[in-house]
Amino acid sequence: MEETMFIDPRRCIGCRACVSACRECGTHKGHSMIFVDYLDRGHTTATMPTICMHCVEPTCALVCPADAIKVSEDGVVMTAMEPRCLDCRNCVNACPFGVPKYNTAMHLQMKCDLCFDRTAEGLKPMCASVCPTGALTYGRYEEIVPQRRDVRPVNVHIFGHQRVETKVYLMLPIEADEIRVDEDGEPSFRESWLDAQVETADKRNEF
Repeated sequence: MEETMFIDPRRCIGCRACVSACRECGTHKGHSMIFVDYLDRGHTTATMPTICMHCVEPTCALVCPADAIKVSEDGVVMTAMEPRCLDCRNCVNACPFGVPKYNTAMHLQMKCDLCFDRTAEGLKPMCASVCPTGALTYGRYEEIVPQRRDVRPVNVHIFGHQRVETKVYLMLPIEADEIRVDEDGEPSFRESWLDAQVETADKRNEF
């Protein structure tokens, strides 16, 4: 299996080394494409990194009227192409994970592209290369998963009637096989793993 990213929220210590490293990526022009969110700030200092999940059928690309968002042969969903981006922000509003951000100065949507310039050369993404705890790990499924037997890699997310499969895996408790955010378009009364873990996310969609 091809290399991809694995996110293990239990290992995140909130050091934000990933955020600083992301700014150093040449294609990001000093902006970080990764965000670190508090899970329940009123009760714990636990944090979780948020990156693009690189959907198999990316909603951001589907709603782009200018075909500015391309998907590589490896399934990496790229940042919008500057000559094509229309400033419509459809992608920013459509992403179920709230990942794409709009750079008002550049009039451009920007997002995590798994450091495509690095991974194409066989290097790890900047964030994974500096994470001291393995909360962000880049590698092959058959290499990473056997090392963490107490968690299950999950890449299926249910948003109401929408089923989203992603290239990136979340390492969840062993009994989990999917992340269900809500049911039938309404908030679920059956608390999901994500509901229990994430209190608030970064809702800003502009730089």
